[in-house]
Amino acid sequence: MPKLLSSPTRWYLLALLVILVDIATKVWAVERFMYGPALQIIPGLLQFTYAENYGAAFSFLADAGGWQRWFFGAIALIFSVVVVMWIKRLPAAKRWEPAALALILGGALGNLWDRMLLGYVRDFISVYYGSWHFPVFNVADMAISVGAAMLVIELLFFKDKGEESGKNGAEV
Repeated sequence: MPKLLSSPTRWYLLALLVILVDIATKVWAVERFMYGPALQIIPGLLQFTYAENYGAAFSFLADAGGWQRWFFGAIALIFSVVVVMWIKRLPAAKRWEPAALALILGGALGNLWDRMLLGYVRDFISVYYGSWHFPVFNVADMAISVGAAMLVIELLFFKDKGEESGKNGAEV
């Protein structure tokens, strides 16, 4: 295996891929839906639209007056540094945990890009049923959610196996 693919760099490349896909899809959503109608993907369940989120998850603190942009930006930046170091310190044989962390890192940095550049995060995926609407989200949010779910799965189901494999060098 090439050195690049056996080092933490592969996980940073996965994070970069998430960032690039996130930014590209946000640019597409702005061009397609900012001034146009939503696109029904699955009528009554899923559509692409455009929304600006000035807060954090689920628009938390969206109406706080502007300070939240810098606060959430600082949190995302500090968290990203911690995740970069976490990935770097993991054994090279691990796959699940660093992949999860890379997804979270890419999502955090994708949304940080928007927050610092624009002052808000661009969202465009809308899931709804009848009058119920889940908050509109984006690719970065999906990456963060999938990465977090992967970490929870590892913690609940594979942590003991990972500790045992750490002793004998086997893969989780």
